[in-house]
Amino acid sequence: MTVTDRIDRFVIDSFGSDIPGESARLRALGPVVPVELPGGIPAWAPTGYDVLKQLILDPQVSKDPRRHWKLWPEIGEHPSWGWLLGWVGVVNMFSTYGADHTRLRKLVSPSFTHRRTEAMRPRVEAVTAELLDALESAGTDGDVVDVKAGFAHPLPLRIICDLFGVPDEMREDTARLIAAIMDTSDPTPEHAAFVQQQIGTVLPALIAHRSEHPGDDLTTELIRVRDEDGDRLSDEELLYTLLLVIGAGFETTVNLIGNAVVALLRRPEQLAAVRAGKITWDAVVDETLRVHPSIAALPLRFAVTDLEVGDVTIPAGDAIITTYAAAGLDPAHYGPDADVFDASRGADDHLAFGIGVHRCIGAPLARMEALTALPALFDRFPELRLAVGEGELRQVPSFIAFGWQEVPVRLDA
Repeated sequence: MTVTDRIDRFVIDSFGSDIPGESARLRALGPVVPVELPGGIPAWAPTGYDVLKQLILDPQVSKDPRRHWKLWPEIGEHPSWGWLLGWVGVVNMFSTYGADHTRLRKLVSPSFTHRRTEAMRPRVEAVTAELLDALESAGTDGDVVDVKAGFAHPLPLRIICDLFGVPDEMREDTARLIAAIMDTSDPTPEHAAFVQQQIGTVLPALIAHRSEHPGDDLTTELIRVRDEDGDRLSDEELLYTLLLVIGAGFETTVNLIGNAVVALLRRPEQLAAVRAGKITWDAVVDETLRVHPSIAALPLRFAVTDLEVGDVTIPAGDAIITTYAAAGLDPAHYGPDADVFDASRGADDHLAFGIGVHRCIGAPLARMEALTALPALFDRFPELRLAVGEGELRQVPSFIAFGWQEVPVRLDA
């Protein structure tokens, strides 16, 4: 495969306007489909649960573009590919393979153990209560409030910034940087340059601040590792590890909480069953991650050798996207009603957190935050309802992120 190949490619919508519909159209074309990502990047898209799981777990599928993507040497020749540098033009555990991935993951994973997560629960509960108080004040007299901007977004942002020691004055810039990376609707050189400029400004400022003012936080700990042994963590790896873990540590949880709220408000019988104790909040979280995963698709993985998928061969060196939304909506795995939100189905085998060596290390924290936030929100506002019609919610401008730009609600009847 080259950028000038003659394969008929399915063009992925850079805005992510209809991710479920696009997943169904891809599935109709076969188990793995040649696609074109924003900016004209060629890749392959698995379209079902079993194929995606097979490829994720295959040791002959890599996440290291420098070693295994045959188009990596050409990336600088294509200005419209610049948006991808925020994803694959980095050196952290997201974009490494084998021993390098293991080394980098071991530096971060101790901060996301079950014990460390539980130690953060009182802080999550306190921030949740504080934000609900503010939401209640804003939504008096039937006023419309945005539960994403006022609750689903600031809660995980504040928690991850606490964990990494991001000072208050840097948090807005940090959130803006992550939003820019997630936005795939503008694959222009100008947008790519803005993202790179922000990466080179926001994160070095955090590192400089924590170097001068060390604290009991993960940034300080990673700086200490770098200073003690640059072979374990280089300057570049420090920068991009912070980018990955801070970004993944809050943006995905924003969408998890927002998507669950919308799903329950659209399915009042499901919400009633949850309130009656017939369905657990754990099941709500799993079903949200299945039907509306926070990440719809991730770029990129790479075939180390030729890969056989049914009667299709993915050539060595070709790129693959991991299609979590398509997997969660696969009727071959979840039945003919796979597109229906039904928390009673018990879909705890979803792939939304990944699987295998690259499974999301922040999954326990994300679950704990959602399992704190959701019952607290619906207990505080039992009459909560959407303030817009079914088709009026707007998807965030991304084929990667799967969530809503706003979630306008009224808090009472």
